[in-house]
Amino acid sequence: MRTNMDLPQDEAATAADTQPSVRTALIVAGRVSVPASDVETFVAEAQATYPIAAANPGNVLISFCVEDAAAGTVTVLEQWASQEALDRHLAEPEVQALFAKWGPHMRNEVRKFDALNERDPRA
Repeated sequence: MRTNMDLPQDEAATAADTQPSVRTALIVAGRVSVPASDVETFVAEAQATYPIAAANPGNVLISFCVEDAAAGTVTVLEQWASQEALDRHLAEPEVQALFAKWGPHMRNEVRKFDALNERDPRA
């Protein structure tokens, strides 16, 4: 088996360029439940953190949306380039305030996943 170590420098660079890069993304996904009468307020306050996430260079995606208003459930979906980026986001005062305000009033079923092998789902 030939490895890039066995190839001349130009050939090794070309081989490396055609091989998929392996990087781990962090996916934060799940749902939270708040009192149904508060769901719109909660989502508005959670969505107010979008600009904070967008300013973080490690943020790829962040989304909070009402799943079932009558049940008070909200779908959460986030993608982060690294744990450090997620840690920076979670340390932001506005994010801390959101958790402090809503934490006692919500059931949090959001989990963090390590994602590898990113590809088009239609492939």
